[in-house]
Amino acid sequence: MRLLSKSRFKLGLECPNKLYYTGKKDYANKKNENPFLEALAKGGFQVEELARLYYPGGHLLEGEDWDYEKHWNQTKELLKNENVIIYEAAFLVDGLFIRTDILVKKGNIIELIEVKSKSYEPDNENIFIGKRGGIDSKWKSYLFDVAFQKHVIQLCFPEWEIKSFIMMADKSKKASIDGINQLFRITKSADNRTGVTVLAKSKDELGNPILGKLEITDIITGIESGKYAYANGITFIDAIQDYKETYINDKYMNSATSYSACNKCEFRTSDEDKKQGLKSGFIECFEKQNKWNDKDFEKTNLFDISGIHWTKSVKLFESNLIFAESLNKEDIGFKEGVGKLSDSERAWIQIEKAINHDDSIYLDKDGLKEEMNKWVFPLHFIDFETCTAALPFSKDRRPYEQIAFQFSHHTYLENGEIEHSTEYINNEAAYFPNFDFIRELKKALENDNGTIFRFHNHENTILNAIYFQLLESDEADKDSLIQFIESISHSKEKSSIEWRGNRDMVDLWVVAKNFYFNPLTNGSNSLKDLLPAALNSSDFLKTKYSQPIHKILLTSTNFPTNFVWLKQEEGKVVNPYKRLPPVFDDWTEVEIENSISDIKDINDGGAALTAYGKLQYTDMKQSEIEQITNALLKYCELDTLAMVMVYEHFKELVHA
Repeated sequence: MRLLSKSRFKLGLECPNKLYYTGKKDYANKKNENPFLEALAKGGFQVEELARLYYPGGHLLEGEDWDYEKHWNQTKELLKNENVIIYEAAFLVDGLFIRTDILVKKGNIIELIEVKSKSYEPDNENIFIGKRGGIDSKWKSYLFDVAFQKHVIQLCFPEWEIKSFIMMADKSKKASIDGINQLFRITKSADNRTGVTVLAKSKDELGNPILGKLEITDIITGIESGKYAYANGITFIDAIQDYKETYINDKYMNSATSYSACNKCEFRTSDEDKKQGLKSGFIECFEKQNKWNDKDFEKTNLFDISGIHWTKSVKLFESNLIFAESLNKEDIGFKEGVGKLSDSERAWIQIEKAINHDDSIYLDKDGLKEEMNKWVFPLHFIDFETCTAALPFSKDRRPYEQIAFQFSHHTYLENGEIEHSTEYINNEAAYFPNFDFIRELKKALENDNGTIFRFHNHENTILNAIYFQLLESDEADKDSLIQFIESISHSKEKSSIEWRGNRDMVDLWVVAKNFYFNPLTNGSNSLKDLLPAALNSSDFLKTKYSQPIHKILLTSTNFPTNFVWLKQEEGKVVNPYKRLPPVFDDWTEVEIENSISDIKDINDGGAALTAYGKLQYTDMKQSEIEQITNALLKYCELDTLAMVMVYEHFKELVHA
């Protein structure tokens, strides 16, 4: 039975064509393989289970969504009660199907409660509706989701008065006990939809409530009436009817391609997907509607080009100026930068190189050299691993408060020696590590005035967060720690306290963006793309890192001295992140099966934060803790070594 569910309705709002591709195993789907999204989803399931404890005595309808009639019949039976609470109530009518997070029935008065793994500031008057009177874009899909649920319920029971709410973490609340998260275990052995085993028997075990409930009934009414549209030309009721007919009949909607929707399409194929014979919904759409052929898909287009303002890209796409070869400087709003590349200059360099099939590196040699001459040896490269948890790990912490649990630190000496100088990791459950973290970072960096490097904004953001946590704390050494943070960072925009340190970290991401462009990055400036591009472009790096660690003036804390970082396959360097060993590399299948964490690899930020969340379980065996810890240490060490490699690449180019 094919029915329009709330998840499919939301998918249709993103792009109606996705309704044809979703759920089909012969199509690639990036949302099925994103570890960060998976971690986010699992955090949401924990919040959902916590919310149920705020409404005790409810009836849980267990089982898979596809058993539509069974769940609907169970729900109807429970709704015969005058007053009832149902978790995952099901409603089925006229080709539409939804399940609610929490439904509270008191006579004909219904509370529809949607639980979200998001947070809000209670003193913010414009959480959902902006100052101009429209729905905040961050909340639009969630609010239309609730509107769809309310619509289906009302079709089933026209006589009901339905009040709609969103329940989520209140950022003003502090946990009053340690380890709330441990009472809601993400585990592979759980036999329910959420995959969460709940150890708490009632909300009384949880201390102060950390979730809040916001009424959105008027907003939902506005969506139903057409006051709030999802996008131009899409009314709520028409969208439901169109998407239902399209999905139930397995039709391709033939909705027009657009820059905003197609740029985020998950139905694209990677090289690995192609090897597995998976099809691309993205390609099929452009074949059908834009009449692209195989050669067109090989051309650089707006989706590949970085640096063109989003609104310009939308207009260019609408004008069918999609390929690099059809663009001129005026089209992209070209402006020369002063002393550095502007975004539009980078875009134009990418366009020209694409048209000319030129894979050579663009370098503002003088600009980069001038920048590098400002740097003071020894050079320090740092990377933080952090997480935010909906359910605080420790007492007195707020939902989604920043937790800094790990850093890695490489030092590059003036003579070319590279040391993995220091590292820190906290693997202790129910412990707030931030103040220990900053103490260890201070010890690592306070012994000289060498330049400190980060990659992008993250490290500065975290230091700002710890700064204000220290201000609220009773730590005996808080003043010296605050002074240290002020010395190596700068305050965020609109901060209540402003500072900029005389040793403010240098952002390698900005350095690359200002002076360097490598076509092998496909326009990306992320470290995960910049590193393999640099390695494949640099004979120096290839020669050096194809040798064992002990032969290249490099020390390592977590890899053996005979470890070789670079391998080549078919003439290309294998991304070093793919060289990281599995978490349980030397364990038997039985040992892995009996582990709690269910983690295979740690080679990206999403996997790292998931791993740290699993380390918070107090009944994890020490051997498993050690394996996860070692994998995290290896991953973070590579992050700072990658920054060193990028620096060496820049140095090589400047002195060429």
